[in-house]
Amino acid sequence: MAMYKYIGRTEKGALKKGTIESATKNQAIQLLREKGIRPRELTETKATLLNKDISIVGDRVKSEDFVIFARQFATLIRAGISIVDAVKILAQQTESKGLQKALGIIEVEIKEGRSFSEAAARHPKAFPPLFINMVRAGEASGEMDATLDRLANHYEKQNALMKKVKSTLSYPAVLLVVIIAVVIFLMIYIVPQFVTTFESFGAELPFMTVMVMSISDFLVDFWYVLLILLVLTVTAFMVTFKNSRQFQYTIYVGLLKLPVFGKLIQKSVIAQMTRTLASLFASSVPILQALKIVEKIVANPVIQKVIQEAHANLEEGKPLSEPILKSWVFPPLVGQMIAIGEQTGQLDFMLGKVADFFEEDVERTVDTLKSMIEPLMIVLLAGVVGFIVIAIMMPMFSVYEQL
Repeated sequence: MAMYKYIGRTEKGALKKGTIESATKNQAIQLLREKGIRPRELTETKATLLNKDISIVGDRVKSEDFVIFARQFATLIRAGISIVDAVKILAQQTESKGLQKALGIIEVEIKEGRSFSEAAARHPKAFPPLFINMVRAGEASGEMDATLDRLANHYEKQNALMKKVKSTLSYPAVLLVVIIAVVIFLMIYIVPQFVTTFESFGAELPFMTVMVMSISDFLVDFWYVLLILLVLTVTAFMVTFKNSRQFQYTIYVGLLKLPVFGKLIQKSVIAQMTRTLASLFASSVPILQALKIVEKIVANPVIQKVIQEAHANLEEGKPLSEPILKSWVFPPLVGQMIAIGEQTGQLDFMLGKVADFFEEDVERTVDTLKSMIEPLMIVLLAGVVGFIVIAIMMPMFSVYEQL
């Protein structure tokens, strides 16, 4: 992308100056005209923080916006509307600033003779590799409408599944934060008010009370030490996680082996992987290229390692299913179904069936967990708060008994 400095007039005749980002000078002129500006001077300039237009939203597109775009695009093409007209309509309708900007540039590039997939590939933040490669295959086969329908179904299923998984995993995390906040509040503001009273009793305090008072004193006197340790720990974790591939792998192995939640993460990642592979194979994307795309999409180093092994196997003429059958992270069903698909020549169909199975399994697991997590977290909150309250009340009961 190049940055162009322009001087022009609006439809009302007002003088307008500014900068615009575009791939070519002709595109810049076209984009300005669409904004109602007639350029008089247009010169290329270097993009700097001083002259570059700042966008709060940026070029990255939210998954919800992209799902809506994919479905609308498929519907328009299925209705017989040309790609350039469909792109223009969607650019006007979408609420995503990043997608709107990308589609505006793509419209100009299509008019100049580029294919949609070629133009979309120039906007990797807006269009994921899966979308671009499947569209490219659809253009080559002449089945653009069927390909876009397949993409729309794929993104709708993936988005719905990921939202369910995220909501299930985030719910206990939020409740845990609430429990910690309540405990800290009690320890810092409530328990200290009873300390003086307990000291005036002059009697031996129960072990529970002594422990709670000790924790409270430590939090009141050394809260900043804990805060510093927390910040340092989080920073060290984030830096190490970002820079160490082995540390990432270890963390993801730990997540996959968590009780209950590990299985949920495992099943959701397998569903994403098999659904994506099925969509790519159904669109006639070459298998080695499809595996490279899936490797980028699946954000899990443990699964990525198996995909890399499968890619190497295929290059050596070995079956795709071999490393999947050997890996602990994949249930036997996955490898067996892929092996059957390879033998019968129906790999996309078998992968689709595997994806259907695990998507349904994830939905059942999510519904079960949601019904279990809330009462368990309430019991945990009641138990922790109840322990603190009992520790505070026990000395008072002893005094009342002596009176």
